[in-house]
Amino acid sequence: MSDFAAAVAETPDLAARTEDTGAPAAWAAVVSLTLGVFGLVTAEFLPASLLTPIASDLGISDGTAGQTVTATALVAAVAGPAIVIGTGRVDRRLVVWGLTLLLVISNILAAVASHVAVLLTARVGLGIALGGFWSLAAALALRLVPLALMPRAMSIIFTGVSAATVCAAPLGAYLGNLWGWRATFMVAAGIGVVALAVQLATMPKLPPLGAQSLSTFVVLLRRPRIRIGLIIVLLVISGHFAGFTYVRPFLEQVPKLNVEMISLVLLAFGIGGFFGNIVGGLIAERSARLAVGLAALLLAVMAFAMFGFGVSVPVSLVATGIWGFAFGGLPVGFQTWTTQSAPDHAESAGALLVSTFQVAIASGAILGGLLVDGFGAPGAIAYCAVAVLIGAVVMLTAARGQALQAA
Repeated sequence: MSDFAAAVAETPDLAARTEDTGAPAAWAAVVSLTLGVFGLVTAEFLPASLLTPIASDLGISDGTAGQTVTATALVAAVAGPAIVIGTGRVDRRLVVWGLTLLLVISNILAAVASHVAVLLTARVGLGIALGGFWSLAAALALRLVPLALMPRAMSIIFTGVSAATVCAAPLGAYLGNLWGWRATFMVAAGIGVVALAVQLATMPKLPPLGAQSLSTFVVLLRRPRIRIGLIIVLLVISGHFAGFTYVRPFLEQVPKLNVEMISLVLLAFGIGGFFGNIVGGLIAERSARLAVGLAALLLAVMAFAMFGFGVSVPVSLVATGIWGFAFGGLPVGFQTWTTQSAPDHAESAGALLVSTFQVAIASGAILGGLLVDGFGAPGAIAYCAVAVLIGAVVMLTAARGQALQAA
């Protein structure tokens, strides 16, 4: 029996709700969620590949432009729990449709932004959609397929992350250079329209199972596995986004790459992320602790390599690709760890993970922006290396006891 199945078996109410009644798995709806994830992650990653032209067009610094990532992350951190609680009595299908529609609107607003305030408003809308969608993802998978197929459903949903990781950064840089950054955001809006159309056609009715409350989050935070997982998310994800948000300025300033070469390097990151997600999922089936710890350790090594030897084009290319591979394994690892820690409160646990994830993104982007404006892009890469290394060590050592207790 898997860790997840064992946890469910120990929770009678959840076991009753997830019992296989013979109903067919709603795979088309699962795929529609994958498309939604693809649209959200694509939109979230776009500023990293378009940072320089956005800053130039709006007359702001690279560090200020990077705060569009911060705005999205901060709002998503609040939106996750707020949507879980505020829509607790609403059909989850309607919630998903509304969040995907908001994704479309936010991208259109970003495309027509003439001032940084308008762009930030657009990214706030994206943050609401992002926080709500990710908070519900695991809980939705639990309801769309039988319990035994839940890991496969989550793997399919995370394929959207992998595909976006491959496409978003390099395609954003390429289309931004070809058509401009505004047209690139319109393309992202089109992706959202496709996702919404498929969701409208395939998503079954999903009546609410019961309203959540703030006390549920208190209950979850009392669980040691939940607490230690969230601490590691703060360390690793803040480090990653401090570096990745400003990877284009780094590639322009240190190895001095042109736009075409930057697109190639970002493509290497994306391809690495695609395979990293697959490998991370396979490792997470056996041990979520190892999936997170090993991925974080590898990411830290690559960040140190870029900081020390990034002036070399081959080093930057290889290190960025392996960085992408390492990061690709982190989301599924963190989601698996969290879901195994609280299968009885899947939506609330997902909301906590999303909030912590987005706080980490925001803190990383803020600190990264300060370091970039004060010391240049290598400063952000250095912070990335140190923070992620600490997170890897904590997961591989301090979290080991909690993993053994759950086994």
